[in-house]
Amino acid sequence: MPLNQVAFLLDFDGTLVDIAPTPEDVVVPPGLKEALLRLRAATNDALAVISGRPIDQIDALLGDVPFAVAGEHGIAIRHRPGGPIERAALPPVPSEWVRDAQELVASLPGTRLERKIGGFVLHYRGAPEAQAQLRKAAEAWIATEGDKFHIQAAKMAWEIKPAGVDKGYAVSLLMEAAPFAGRKPVFVGDDVTDEDAIKAAVRLGGVGFRIGTDFPTPAVFRSWLASLVPAEKDGGETINAADNEA
Repeated sequence: MPLNQVAFLLDFDGTLVDIAPTPEDVVVPPGLKEALLRLRAATNDALAVISGRPIDQIDALLGDVPFAVAGEHGIAIRHRPGGPIERAALPPVPSEWVRDAQELVASLPGTRLERKIGGFVLHYRGAPEAQAQLRKAAEAWIATEGDKFHIQAAKMAWEIKPAGVDKGYAVSLLMEAAPFAGRKPVFVGDDVTDEDAIKAAVRLGGVGFRIGTDFPTPAVFRSWLASLVPAEKDGGETINAADNEA
């Protein structure tokens, strides 16, 4: 598939960059920004990053490299550089959930609470034995609000987030407008939070790839991505799922 017919929508942590012990420790590898800029040029700006991070964190790490950015798993979307950030309408998070979550992680050394607009994340990377206890607490909280919230499994974490707003929602919205409209979406992610985006890409006539399945590591994916538009060429390479078999 020629690059002038596709749009790239890419996850960040675990896909474009390696997973780090904490979000603050992530490192943008040398050459990544340059490879993404070449890809953006070859696709006439049809390049987006869709992340669980807030948009300002993606901006701090990648600058103006992607044309569009969706943050907080699709809650916030900026369709173009310098454009306004559109936010999905969200139900309020009960304050007692946050209070109880703070008390819970304080009682479980190695766990951590990450606040997000529209929800929060319970991390247990430092205390794997707390996984079930945190899940049970999260289930009890969301049961009080009907179907307004759901629990999303992440890497060593449980995220409480609004129902119906996810990375698939972001893919669908981005693909409605230029420069993405009329192209075949190519989404690449690495974990369960990316499954909705992969399904959306396929539903829209494109493809979805996953790190660990289609590409063994983020480093392999970065190499493949860079090879689509080598530094000495102007573009014109094509997308083929068979290229993943490396």
